[in-house]
Amino acid sequence: MPEPVLAVGGLVPFTTIDFPGRLAAVVFCQGCPWRCTYCHNPHLLPRGAGALSWPEVLAWLETRRGLLDGVVFSGGEPLLQRDLPFALADVRALGFATALHTAGIYPERLAAVLPLVDWVGFDVKAPFADYAPIVGCDGGTAARASLELLLAAGVAHEIRCTVPPQLAAAALGRMDAELAGLGVAHLTRQTCRPRASR
Repeated sequence: MPEPVLAVGGLVPFTTIDFPGRLAAVVFCQGCPWRCTYCHNPHLLPRGAGALSWPEVLAWLETRRGLLDGVVFSGGEPLLQRDLPFALADVRALGFATALHTAGIYPERLAAVLPLVDWVGFDVKAPFADYAPIVGCDGGTAARASLELLLAAGVAHEIRCTVPPQLAAAALGRMDAELAGLGVAHLTRQTCRPRASR
């Protein structure tokens, strides 16, 4: 089987906050079809020549065995990467736990990788009917389907929302009710930090 091809935009060699309870590295994947108004990684949105090849990342991870507990795939949107399941399998074969940060853009791809991940950080953007003004398209249907898959899978997770300035209190209340109706027991809200103009 050929090596997985991942568009890797960057690598954080050590984190204690991106994978709860684990010392981890973060692989940042390039590309995302959404254009969230508050995106904090806009440099990862277009896909191009990756900063690192997947074989380079894997070779580096070999040197971290026994030092790190896990590897996080973040982005961008990691599920955009068609070879993500193979990359996750590579990482698990090295003995690392795996984590995924996703907005649930591709439910079918999420279903394929859920058996390969130990933890998921799932980003909810707004009430599902109100995604378009925030992400630039009607993404709420896919996000809801992905969240339902995650909750049914029983994989450890955190559901979180970076609250954008345009999300009114009434919308937050509707979002809370929707999530509770799906069985979300806890939502972590994060403060939106607008990018400084340059």
